[in-house]
Amino acid sequence: MTNEVTVPLLPCASIDDIVAFYQVLGFHTTYQQRKPYACAGLQREDLNLQFFEIAGFDPADSYGSCIVLTSDTGQMYRAFAAGMRAAYGKVLVSGTPRMTRPRARKNVDGMSGFSVIDPGGNWIRFFQNTPAAPAAPAPAGRLGKAMANAVVQADSRGDARQAARILDSALARPEADDDPVAVVEVLVYRAEVAMVLNDPATAAEMLARVGRVVLSADEATRAAAAFEAATDLSAALS
Repeated sequence: MTNEVTVPLLPCASIDDIVAFYQVLGFHTTYQQRKPYACAGLQREDLNLQFFEIAGFDPADSYGSCIVLTSDTGQMYRAFAAGMRAAYGKVLVSGTPRMTRPRARKNVDGMSGFSVIDPGGNWIRFFQNTPAAPAAPAPAGRLGKAMANAVVQADSRGDARQAARILDSALARPEADDDPVAVVEVLVYRAEVAMVLNDPATAAEMLARVGRVVLSADEATRAAAAFEAATDLSAALS
């Protein structure tokens, strides 16, 4: 048979908090009830999610997760980010809920992915599904490899502390032939990881170091996505 549809059913501590958050991301409520148990269905175009409330549920203990395949992770991220900026004045990069940025994931053959961690602690993982979309080239240089390894730890596994250790080790031993763009990318990502770890002082330090990296015009263009991320992080710090 064909045309089957799977709809994830995920836990949360508060249906009201879940509905309010996903409305910010452009979802609408397809169904909601309080009795005999609290639950809700949410939809954004062809994406459907359902949630059920558990009394006393701690989002920090959640193992809830699902994968969403989309034709353009960048477009999806930008739509969610715009909703967050309109509702909260910033992109949420720390705490729960929050959202990671689209990055190449070496553990999924270099395809682009990002995650939304919702108020229930569920990881909604978005990946590119366009067959013709080229995978990112294998990371080059020691900073590129460190970045790739850190992304797997923090953005895929949720282990921000291990990602911080990887990035700190790379930043502690600069080399003359390091690509300045890679330096900026690592510093910005280390700032993001610091925000996840509730360490705004380190985040601010890393962003200050970004401003001291000397780039050519071409390098600045290549680093545009990292600078955009830095702007979002600065807004989150303010």
